[in-house]
Amino acid sequence: MAGEAAVDVEQQEAAPVIASASASASDGDADSQAFREAVRSLPSDAVKDLLSAGVCSRCIIRLFGIPGPVCSCPWFSPSIFTELIEMPANSDGNFIDGQTSESEHLTNLAEPVVCSVCLGILQFYHDNDGQLSLSKDGMNDLAASIAELVKQEGHQTDSFSLEVSIPSITLDNERIITSYMDRKYGSQLFSQERPFSECICLKNALKSSITAPLEMLLGVKYGQGPLHIRLTYSESSKTIEKSVEREFGSTSKRRKTGDENGLETVEESANSGIQCNTTGVGHTVVSNAPPNELQHHQSSDLSKLLLEKVRRPCSFSFHCNRDPIYFGGRYLKYSRNVSQTCWMIDEERMGEASVEEIISSCILLMCRGDKYKFHAAGREDIDVRMLGSGRPFLVEIQNPRHVPSDIFLNDIEEKINSSRDKLVRIKNLKLVGSQGWTLMREGEAEKQKQYAALVWISRPLEDPDVLSLSSVRDMCVLQRTPIRVLHRRSPLDREKIIHWMKIERIAGTSQYFILHLCTQAGTYIKEFVHGDLGRTHPSVGSILGCRAEILQLDVTDVKMDVF
Repeated sequence: MAGEAAVDVEQQEAAPVIASASASASDGDADSQAFREAVRSLPSDAVKDLLSAGVCSRCIIRLFGIPGPVCSCPWFSPSIFTELIEMPANSDGNFIDGQTSESEHLTNLAEPVVCSVCLGILQFYHDNDGQLSLSKDGMNDLAASIAELVKQEGHQTDSFSLEVSIPSITLDNERIITSYMDRKYGSQLFSQERPFSECICLKNALKSSITAPLEMLLGVKYGQGPLHIRLTYSESSKTIEKSVEREFGSTSKRRKTGDENGLETVEESANSGIQCNTTGVGHTVVSNAPPNELQHHQSSDLSKLLLEKVRRPCSFSFHCNRDPIYFGGRYLKYSRNVSQTCWMIDEERMGEASVEEIISSCILLMCRGDKYKFHAAGREDIDVRMLGSGRPFLVEIQNPRHVPSDIFLNDIEEKINSSRDKLVRIKNLKLVGSQGWTLMREGEAEKQKQYAALVWISRPLEDPDVLSLSSVRDMCVLQRTPIRVLHRRSPLDREKIIHWMKIERIAGTSQYFILHLCTQAGTYIKEFVHGDLGRTHPSVGSILGCRAEILQLDVTDVKMDVF
């Protein structure tokens, strides 16, 4: 009895699973039936025309604009049209089950090796470095390869987007075939309800094919996510036959003007009067045929004949890339031998390190990104320390595999601050959005900066000197581009504001003092002290009426409402 009870429990637990599977199978059968009904409703003559033009089954489906996931359904078989094409058509031109047409020659109506429209893209047939590759399970194999790459690179994301790049020749061929079909079948009801020119585009058909399997394999949803998966298809150099002699004789001449793939060619005629016509597949056709005959040939079968020249599928590659992430904070620099960014002169490093490298390389390593960009709110010279509240900075990490949490940010900050050299320290490190760049730019235009400068003058400092300097309020200074940076800066006149100054005497000396001042962003402080041979006026030297030199300079505050 106990055993029977256990079996009953197992059966009760399994019942919902079985019911769910049955429901799923039922839905699948319903979808399959609906799909086959949609295929059977297609006009047989138009389908035969497309097959004879070398168009693959999936392209036929999308050219007819059949909605839903028919291009990606797992029960879809490329041979579905060759199976149905054997059925004769009724009076409406649709397929009839259970009957076979004995008069139909099916030799040219099989699934093409390479589709003349999509060049193998929807057939999942690729040319990789000369090696032809056909995915046995089509979209599922492709999705599995993409998912494996994403997992190998270790990307962390909650959604993904798909980007598809296809060669222009696929669009040209599609225009040829849709134009031909609209001309031939435009008067029929099915074409009037949905013209071939309004077909489902190749990119959307491909995306709908692999979106569902990718969602399942990656465990995240498709959408406008930070992870971008890019599929790139490019035309093989052997995709289109280089000669059109079979159709138009040997009087054609070709001159290649584009890249090695032959995307652009120019035809030269040996004799005047030869007709030149653009085919739309990236080639210009030259023929001695009379204009009327050529026009008739193109309006009937030329588009199909040209499309039949497809020889090889597209080459294919894919990669994934994540949106950049941004870190904001403030840094302090305690060394007078550390530049803000890497400074090289004649391949020789200036200084022992740079703020950019110390901060950015650590963040890059933690986020497992490809590279970084460093930006700060202004800069100090290599021999100037950055003290006080620190200078705002922004670090952009490109293609990060890991997005750190708040705890992880604290670890990054601690790692930089606990460095043995103690050259640089950071604080207030946080993740910010791309709007961080805007905040930095807006703040740079409005910020004020405070300095402490060790100054020497050529005579003893007196009380009136202290009073004249300390009484300055919002004094305007005209600065021409300093001599020391004239080799890399435009020669301009700049007006800057000195908001205030204070003097701090140094015990035991009358010619040395510490000058505290607050200025507008972009003021050249060294030049304001010594005058730069009169290029900055007024200056501390001109106000005191003596020679003044700056010996050391520290930035003590950068007033910006950011980070």
